[in-house]
Amino acid sequence: MANIYDDHKKKEDLVLFGGSEGWHEADWTASDDRVRGGKSQSYFDCSEKTGRFHGTLDIKTLGGAGFASQRTTGDDQKWDLSAYAGLQINVAKGDKRRYTLTVKDTLLPPNPDDGREQSTISWECDFELPPQAEPGHTTDRQIFIPWKSFNPTFRGRLKKDAHALDTKSIKRFSLLMRSFFGTQEGDFSITITSIRALVKVPPPDGNDDVIVDLNALERGNADANASNIANRRSLFDGFTRRTQALTFCTLIVFGFLYFVILPRC
Repeated sequence: MANIYDDHKKKEDLVLFGGSEGWHEADWTASDDRVRGGKSQSYFDCSEKTGRFHGTLDIKTLGGAGFASQRTTGDDQKWDLSAYAGLQINVAKGDKRRYTLTVKDTLLPPNPDDGREQSTISWECDFELPPQAEPGHTTDRQIFIPWKSFNPTFRGRLKKDAHALDTKSIKRFSLLMRSFFGTQEGDFSITITSIRALVKVPPPDGNDDVIVDLNALERGNADANASNIANRRSLFDGFTRRTQALTFCTLIVFGFLYFVILPRC
């Protein structure tokens, strides 16, 4: 097995891509919705100091759905990240779109009937860049994702009975742009200086955004301001967004009946 990263005894952060390791185009390959008849397309351009994930997300061909992604190459790689608290993405420049970081701890050989890759559980976390005062693209920002914020999915659906993520055997990383049920499409671009595994959760400051594990966020969705609202739990925490909306509407109706209709009776 090639490129085994056995760093579980180390007490320092580990550079996975970029930084002192550099960026190499041979480490990444496209995995777009063209395999399903879509027209989305992604690229990963590498320079000496940055890796740029960009392309075009098409959602019309597949009726509102669509995805474009870049994943690591080499099915024989393995990273032992069990000693680390999570992953940090250091961004040089990016747009306002929502991206997804995905890891896998299991890969299967190609299907012997058609040669296609067999599906396994993906561990996903969606993220957006922290806002800044200046208009335009966001620059020089960091996103930290603790392991607990990665949610297991299988073929795009949340898998609640999945095994725990095996951080001793991470075999693939992916960057993904998807439509989120038709809410985003078109050109996208994010330029990354490095992806690292951090020993400790960094304290939130002006540039770091710690993505916390909020139960109300579905399928790994993570708000860029989550670190700022982590301590402001509400009555509705722990419920899905649909349940929150229905509860809120019900309260409005009862309030209207109690304060407006009943006093007139």
